[in-house]
Amino acid sequence: MRAMDNVVSERQASIWMLTVSPTIWAAHFGVCYVTGAIWCAKAPAAIAPLGGIRTAVFVVTLLALAGIAVAGWWGYRAHSYRDASGPHDDDTPEDRHRFMGFATLLLSGLSALAVIYAALVVVFVRTCE
Repeated sequence: MRAMDNVVSERQASIWMLTVSPTIWAAHFGVCYVTGAIWCAKAPAAIAPLGGIRTAVFVVTLLALAGIAVAGWWGYRAHSYRDASGPHDDDTPEDRHRFMGFATLLLSGLSALAVIYAALVVVFVRTCE
C-alpha cells in the first residue's frame, strides 16, 4: 500500500457540503412563504381557505426533505469514513473529512427539523386571515 492511499482527496473533503442542507431549508422557507403570500393576496376574501396551498407545501416539503436526506447521508458516510473513531480532532486529512461529515450530518438534522416546522404552518392555519 502506498502512503497516498490513506489521504482524502480535495474533492472528497469539500467544505461546500456544509451549506447544502441549510440552503435547501432557506429555499423551502422562501418558496412556502412567497407562495402563501401570493395565494392570500389574490384571494377574493380575507378569510379564504388555503386549499391548494396545502398540497403545494406538502410537495415542496417532501422534495426538500429528500434533498436534505441525501446531504445527510453523504455526511454520515463521510463521518464513518474508514476506521472512524474518537472525536476527530487529529490534524489529519481523514479526521478533517470525518469532522466535516459529522457537521454536515448535524446541519442536515437541524435543517430537516426547520423544514418540518415551516411546513406545519399550513396544518394549523386554516385561512389567509
